[in-house]
Order: sequence, then C-alpha cells, then structure tokens
Amino acid sequence: MRIAVISDTHDRYPEGFPARLREADEIWHLGDVCDPSVLWEFTALGRPLTVVRGNCDGHPGWPEAADLERGGARFLLTHLPPARVPPGFTAVLHGHTHVPRDEMHAGVRWLNPGCVSRPRGSEPSFAWLTVEAGKVTSWTTVPLST
Repeated sequence: MRIAVISDTHDRYPEGFPARLREADEIWHLGDVCDPSVLWEFTALGRPLTVVRGNCDGHPGWPEAADLERGGARFLLTHLPPARVPPGFTAVLHGHTHVPRDEMHAGVRWLNPGCVSRPRGSEPSFAWLTVEAGKVTSWTTVPLST
C-alpha cells in the first residue's frame, strides 16, 4: 500500500501538486488545512482522504487524531506531536513543526512529511509511505521543487 502524506497546507499548495498524488492508494493530511475547500482537488482524485485537525483548523468534523491500521501496521495520525504514544503503534505521523522527520524512539517510528507551505529550514515537501506485511517498508520525503 502506498500512501501520500501531506501536512500544513495553510490554504494553499503549488499548482499541479494534487496530480502528483494520483498513484496513491490513500492520502493522509496531518492538519493545518485551514480552509476545507483546499481539499477539493485531493478529494477529486477519488482516493480515500483522512484529515486530522491542526491548531489552525476549525472544522468540527475532523478528529484531533486518527488511529488507523493498514497492512497489519498501526498508525497514530495527529497534528501536534504527542508527548507519549499509547502502546501498540507502529508509527506516529505528525505535522505542525514544518520540518521533515524520520526517527525511532522506544520502538515507534516518528514521521513528519514537512509542510506544503511555509517551510522552516527546508524546502516545502510531502512524503510517500509504503506499508507491507505489518511494516513500514519505505518513507520518502519529496521536495515539492522536484
């Protein structure tokens, strides 16, 4: 399973960016969408779209966190990185910092795709997550300039 992971669009994204996600089986947005209409082109791709609420979001229909199981792996999706992770998760995916992340802590992988707009110290980016047989088999952060 190949999942496109994005975060921190803050009302905008580069022209043509949604088309780059056509090959995704799913799209996960880790918050700070701001205006829900920003999601229209992602929704139009016809892939399942999971969105969690960021600190700049007011949409009442988006949860603060999502607990998802894909390919035998369990994922916690949230905008703000949690202080601790409940047991049983393979990975925590978060946004908010606007900085890409791929680290292991206490047997849990912590992943951040960076941000689509307003980067801090790096280029705007998103990530591809591949999950097979209960494991994260790849995490690739992709600069939006490529």
